[in-house]
Amino acid sequence: MGKMLMIVGIVLLIIGMIWQFIGKLPGDIVVKKGNTTFYFPIVTSIVVSVVLSFIFYVMGRFR
Repeated sequence: MGKMLMIVGIVLLIIGMIWQFIGKLPGDIVVKKGNTTFYFPIVTSIVVSVVLSFIFYVMGRFR
């Protein structure tokens, strides 16, 4: 279990570093009107959901 948590941590660290340079993903909705900005990260939410689902699936397989 400890080894799996270390691997997940390293993967999340790498994803975080890549995400820092990418900024927002194509498909995220940004609406700017006057002084108001509305940002809805729909593609980012889908990517995070898929990654977390995969991580929890893999962790569940090793129980």
